[in-house]
Amino acid sequence: MREIVLDTETTGLSAATGDRLIEVACLELVNHLPTGKHFQRYVNPDRPVSPDAFAVHGLGDAFLADKPRFGEIADELFAFIGDSPLVIHNAEFDIGFLNAELARLGRPPLDPTRATDTVTVARRKFPGAPASLDALCKRFAIDNSARTRHGALLDAELLAEVYLELVGGRQAGLALLPDAAVRTEIAVARTVLARPPRPHAPSAEELARHAALVARLNDPIWRL
Repeated sequence: MREIVLDTETTGLSAATGDRLIEVACLELVNHLPTGKHFQRYVNPDRPVSPDAFAVHGLGDAFLADKPRFGEIADELFAFIGDSPLVIHNAEFDIGFLNAELARLGRPPLDPTRATDTVTVARRKFPGAPASLDALCKRFAIDNSARTRHGALLDAELLAEVYLELVGGRQAGLALLPDAAVRTEIAVARTVLARPPRPHAPSAEELARHAALVARLNDPIWRL
């Protein structure tokens, strides 16, 4: 099963009042494991970034001025997403901004039902507990020390780890490793599994001690 973990950064909090998307990133999961494939682009929003938003992600007007507009990256973005289900933290926010951009291009909107909202999943699984990305990283002991500011790709990577915990837990040693590293881990595991079996037959003395122990038991179940 292929899924796409997606995150965005924006000029502000409200697509309905004209705020725009300025970064989009997504990464691929197959059978709940990251494949190492990802997509990330910055976008020129043709409007100023609000001071509050800049304080969160640090993406300013000068940095974004020479970036492509959304219409220039839309085909590449949606080719990467394909028809795969989406995994988004607070999906209503991100899909709202993506659909506002699509509306400007005269393109059909994304269907919100395609998305698994990890905020909803977390609140259902841990009622009353904080459900922010940072809080969930803390709950699952996921290292988010690099998240001094929000960034769409970093947040998507962290969200992928959180999502895997929410749906049942990561496989040790394989979480968010790129393809080559995954192959190395598997090769190491196979090498360990391929080692010669260790001798395990009991000695005569061990058999005698076991017989003496069994003799002292009161009708052990395996004799019934």
